[in-house]
Amino acid sequence: MSEVKVVIVDDHAMFRTGVRAELSRSPVIRIVGEAEDVDTAVKAIGEGRPDVVLLDVHLPGGGGVEVMRKAPAVDGSPRYLALSVSDAAEDVIGTIRGGARGYVTKTITGAELVAAIQRVSGGDAVFSPRLAGFVLDAFAGTIAIADIDEDLDRLTEREREVMRLIARGYSYKEVAGELFISIKTVETHMSNVLRKLQLSSRHELTRWANDRRLL
Repeated sequence: MSEVKVVIVDDHAMFRTGVRAELSRSPVIRIVGEAEDVDTAVKAIGEGRPDVVLLDVHLPGGGGVEVMRKAPAVDGSPRYLALSVSDAAEDVIGTIRGGARGYVTKTITGAELVAAIQRVSGGDAVFSPRLAGFVLDAFAGTIAIADIDEDLDRLTEREREVMRLIARGYSYKEVAGELFISIKTVETHMSNVLRKLQLSSRHELTRWANDRRLL
């Protein structure tokens, strides 16, 4: 089986180390670079000329979609496989629309990740089972993608994080602990979210997010 050159892009050094260790066990995977944000990812792709870029969705400097937009064209063009903690519909669909060939979550095992990388390298599209449904629903028109993009574009990345946790039923204190911010900051973000989405309560926010398959 032919070797697959991979660049790992994630802003958490410890996670990159773990992924590198898992992939290094495979004789068919060769790590040719790592990156922690958009700019270093673009550089690593240009220098490493990978077959597959293992790409986190949320990154400093603009996120995974921005990496795909800015990355230099290399021979054959690298294929992108999103590897993210997020399983939200807008992240999955937005990343696929941005050019990724697949999307898997960080609950994936090392062996499954190696297999996913090989499949993406060979031209297949790869999704974790639940996430494949989002893509099918998007093409079927079940999810109003234009509406999702338009609404979510009003929110900053941090506001999206707060919005999703609050909509899932987290208390302000729990959100603060999860995101390592103060309760007052959570309250400010929540106020901005409700104002920008023209909603009046967390109950309405939960219904809004559920209708759009964002939970």
